[in-house]
Amino acid sequence: MVIIGLCGSSGSGKGYACAKFEKHGVAYIDTDLVYRQGVLTDSHCVNELTGYFGNGILENGAVSKKLLAAIVFESENAEIKLAGLNEITHKYIKIKTLERLSEYEGQGYSAVLIDAPVLFESGFDKMCDATICVTAPYEQKLERIMKRDGISKEKAEARLGAQLSDTELRKRCTYEIDNTDGVDLDSQIDIILKDLGIE
Repeated sequence: MVIIGLCGSSGSGKGYACAKFEKHGVAYIDTDLVYRQGVLTDSHCVNELTGYFGNGILENGAVSKKLLAAIVFESENAEIKLAGLNEITHKYIKIKTLERLSEYEGQGYSAVLIDAPVLFESGFDKMCDATICVTAPYEQKLERIMKRDGISKEKAEARLGAQLSDTELRKRCTYEIDNTDGVDLDSQIDIILKDLGIE
């Protein structure tokens, strides 16, 4: 089974790219969904997060992704806080992702995509046979983030500023998918899958 890592900064359209890959017969694991559904509800992880960030991240006794994001991305020490968040959560995400990979292998999939926004920072790239970055123009990413999350331009800029740039991701990845508005993704995916020997 070929394991492909997919990354890209916020607003690049990773979810859209994953849906396209799925139509080509490639299963995918959304690590952000794993994070929300499996990790933020794990009592050990919650204890670690509140120990690091305080109880201000809790809403009705549960970790609020929105409150946590505000503390991490809107502070002066955003990069340090993001590193702290990643250090705590990545080990839990990895365990659950490995469980999913095993399930997909058992179901006979020839390829699985791991959608990991922080693919390299988490060390997930070491599990992968190839890596792909999804890129898009900066202004389009800003617009997508503001529309999707209902936040201001300043907050969207702060979020992008705390993440690896497209230039850096291109250097690190095996392949790139250009997700500029109006660009065809299917033909780009066909080329990548053919190159990897996945029909």
